[in-house]
Amino acid sequence: MLRTARTTLGRFLPRVAPCTDTPVGAPRTPVAHNSRAGCRRYARSMNVTGPRSLRDPAEISRRQLQLKTAPTAAPLTQWVNDLIAARIAKGLPAEVPYIDPLDAGTEARVLIILEAPGPKTNAFNTVPGSGFISSDNDDATAENLWLERQNAGLVEGVLIWNAVPWYLGSTKRKPRVAEKAVGGQVLRDLIQLLPDLHTVVPLGGHAKDTWRRFARAGLGTGMRTVESFHSGRQAMNQPGLRPHLRASLARAVEDWRPHASTAGVTINVDSDEVGAATNHWYLDAHGDRIDIHPRWW
Repeated sequence: MLRTARTTLGRFLPRVAPCTDTPVGAPRTPVAHNSRAGCRRYARSMNVTGPRSLRDPAEISRRQLQLKTAPTAAPLTQWVNDLIAARIAKGLPAEVPYIDPLDAGTEARVLIILEAPGPKTNAFNTVPGSGFISSDNDDATAENLWLERQNAGLVEGVLIWNAVPWYLGSTKRKPRVAEKAVGGQVLRDLIQLLPDLHTVVPLGGHAKDTWRRFARAGLGTGMRTVESFHSGRQAMNQPGLRPHLRASLARAVEDWRPHASTAGVTINVDSDEVGAATNHWYLDAHGDRIDIHPRWW
C-alpha cells in the first residue's frame, strides 16, 4: 500500500528541450538520434482517412508488412514476440495484439492505456480481428477513440497499449487484480522502450487502477498522468464524458516538461510499506498529476 505525505517546495524543474515536430503531411527526413534532446525523426501519425480502416483485409496485410520494416515499430514487434513466447512457455494465454505500426512506436510521446484487447484485435477469433491495438479497429471503442484523437489534434506521437495486454475473451470479462498486476509490470517494461514519453493517458477504471497501483509506483521517470473515461460506447453515450475525453487528449498533445516548475506547489511523497519514497509528485493547473524524475528531487 502506498502512503502519501505532502510538503511545499519552491524549485524549478530542469527545462527539457522538446523535439521540433514535423507538421502532419510534411515530408520527413530521418536524422541521427540526439540522445540528449531525446529527438528522433521517424515519427508516425495515425490514419486520417476515417475510422475503422482495419475492417479492410488489404489494410491489415499492409500493416503486417510494416511491423518489421518500420524503424519505430520493429523493436516493439520483437518485444511483443518475446512477450508472447514467454507466456506460451509458461502455458499462459498469449493472444497479444501487436502495436499499430502507423502509430509512433518507439518515438511515442503519449501512451494511451485501454483496458484489455477486444474481439476485433484478436486475429485468432472465428471472425478474425486485425491483430493490432489500434484506433483503426472495427469496433465502437476504437472508432470513438479515433474521432476524439482527431478532434483533440492528438494525431502524431501516440502509442496505444492495454492494462492487460492479452485477450481475455468476452468484453463482459473484466481484468482481475492478479492480471492487472502482471499487466502493470509489462507496462513498466514497455515504458523503458519509449525514451521520448512524457504523458500517460489511462482511459477507464481498470486502466487507471493498473497504472496507479502496479505500473507508476517507483517507475523512476518524469511523467504526467492525464486520466479520462474509456472510449467504449457505454461511457461515450453518457452526458459530459465524451467532452472530458476530448479535453484530456488535447492536453496530452503538449509536452509539459519545458514549462514544469515546482514553485509554490505542494509536493506529495508516496512511500511503500517500509516507508521508502516511491514517487514525488504534484498536481498541475489542470489537476493532472506530474511525477518528478528522481534526479530532480
